[in-house]
Amino acid sequence: MPLPFEIRPSPMQGFGAFATEAIPAGVRLIEYAGARLTPEEAEARYPDVLGERHHTYLFAIDDDDSNEVVVDAAVDGNEARFINHSCAPNCDAVVEHGRIWIETIRAIAPGEELAYDYAYVLEERHTPAAKRRFPCHCGAPTCRGTILAKKR
Repeated sequence: MPLPFEIRPSPMQGFGAFATEAIPAGVRLIEYAGARLTPEEAEARYPDVLGERHHTYLFAIDDDDSNEVVVDAAVDGNEARFINHSCAPNCDAVVEHGRIWIETIRAIAPGEELAYDYAYVLEERHTPAAKRRFPCHCGAPTCRGTILAKKR
């Protein structure tokens, strides 16, 4: 069965995934696939360098069913790696039994770009410099300017 979206240049960032048909809310679109690494292997492969923009296809899983695993979509990944971040998302990333699924959270119109909130967790203080390393260009009225999760 073909995917209900296509990959093409995005006004948000690089490439994005765009609906090719109407997609209802609650649809499981695709698994976020890639090489499975330990957090230590991921850090060695993509060291986080202070002052440099953070950009990888890494997705960390830490749920009740699995040990902490990092999925590297740059290696053996699929189209899910092109779904961009938005502060006003129309999709969500759902972790289930050690796997990551991208699901719609509202109806999506043909031509609309798919996006979910990356909510990237950064342990350090969210200084202006840290936020510049993790920018958001979603253009939503509620854009926080960063892909970082809100500090609680």
